[in-house]
Order: sequence, then structure tokens, then C-alpha cells
Amino acid sequence: MARTSSTTKDAQDLFRAIWSAYSATPTNLKIIDLYVAFAVFTALLQVVYMALVGTFPFNSFLSGVLSCVGTAVLAVCLRIQVNKENKEFKDLAPERAFADFVLCNLVLHLVIMNFLG
Repeated sequence: MARTSSTTKDAQDLFRAIWSAYSATPTNLKIIDLYVAFAVFTALLQVVYMALVGTFPFNSFLSGVLSCVGTAVLAVCLRIQVNKENKEFKDLAPERAFADFVLCNLVLHLVIMNFLG
């Protein structure tokens, strides 16, 4: 029983350390994180809906899920490029990174719309 309480205490300490480190994250990165979480949540919601209702318009299901996952991936790339602590993209302006994000999203959604038929 003592081992279980020490494991629980270790887990709580871990979550507190992660939360305190995350609270130092800039607001713009937190907004991108929320956007990524929303996109992933929407994809999961579509998968659950497909499992419950059925897969009749399968192209629509694939388009919706791939749109959410692709947008989340592009947002993670934006977060990596905008992060000031990342030395690899220090010469890249945040405006340029956002323009790349918008352009890639446009191309992604044009492909998704084409896939719908």
C-alpha cells in the first residue's frame, strides 16, 4: 500500500512540474496548442461518430479526418517555427512562418475539397 501512495505522489509531483514549466510558455504558443488540441479533438469526434453511425460517405469521413490531422500537423510546424527558444528557426520571422502556415493550409484544403469529389 505504501508503494501505491508513493507512486501517486510521484505522479502528482510530475504533473505539478510539467504545469509550472508550461505556465512559463508564451501566450501565442499556448493559443497554438489550443488550436492543435481542438483539431485533434475534432478528428477523434469524427472517428467516434463514424464508429457509431457508419461509413456510408467514406470519402467525406476521410476528408474530415485528414483535414483535422493535416491542420494539426501544420499548426505544430508553426509552433516549432514561432518558438523563440528554437535556435534552428531564429532567422525566420514569425510573419513568414504564419504566411507559410496559411499557404500550406490553403493547399491542404484544396486537396481535401478535390478528394471530396
